[in-house]
This record gives sequence, C-alpha cells and structure tokens, in this order.
Amino acid sequence: MSNGEAGGARDRPVLRVVRGEPTDDELAALLVVVLTRTEPEAQRRAAPGWADRTRALRRPQRPGAGAWRTSALP
Repeated sequence: MSNGEAGGARDRPVLRVVRGEPTDDELAALLVVVLTRTEPEAQRRAAPGWADRTRALRRPQRPGAGAWRTSALP
C-alpha cells in the first residue's frame, strides 16, 4: 500500500552541504538554529511576567517635584 510518497518527505535531507566540510558540531548547531526559526509562533511559550528583565531596570515612581523627569528615564 506504500507508493513511496509517504516516506519520501521523511527520507529527504533537511540540510545539504554544497561546499566545504563542516564538523558534526557545526552541522548540529546549524540544524538547531534552523529548527527553532521554523517553529510556529503558537508553539513558542511566552516568558512569564516574573522573568521580565525590564522590571528590574525600572524604578518605582515617587511623587514630588521633578517626578515627571524621572518618568522617562530608566
């Protein structure tokens, strides 16, 4: 019942080296980059709020004279 089409896509190489001789480590690194860039947006998990590094950079606003100046500064 197999006509060769079902496994054909799986048998094709994901990457093809056309010039040079990359090491196994270089090919593995390239494959990781390609696979992470092709991952659908819906599957990527958003970082939780506590992991947001910009929270640590912002200072709390204090009321008083000149407070408007510090509202735009990191």
